[in-house]
Amino acid sequence: MDGQLQTALLMILGLQLKHIICDGPLQTLQMVQDKSHYGKPQGFLHAAIHIVGTVVVLAVSGLPLALILGLAALDGVLHYHIDFVKENVVKLKRWKTADGPFWWALTTDQALHHMTYVGLVWLALKP
Repeated sequence: MDGQLQTALLMILGLQLKHIICDGPLQTLQMVQDKSHYGKPQGFLHAAIHIVGTVVVLAVSGLPLALILGLAALDGVLHYHIDFVKENVVKLKRWKTADGPFWWALTTDQALHHMTYVGLVWLALKP
């Protein structure tokens, strides 16, 4: 396997594992509740946790620190806004977990986060 391809796959894997941790056990109920209110502190904290996680994952890649910080900031900004939009669509439509469209919204939200990681790795490794 080509070295750059292997690096890219390992970076994506690391970012996906980071996502599981940051959107799972590190996310509190207050963070979930604040994500639908633009500017609330716990929504920002949730995004900041993702930023820190991205820095940790990318730090082992040997990338320049400025690039790591820029990519992590981009991840945080995108993560914040993807969550905000999803939470507000679900709230506006009054979808509950028993409703099919709720799961479409959640799945789309998660897919957009993972597509973000592919984009971050592409930006990190492009010549």
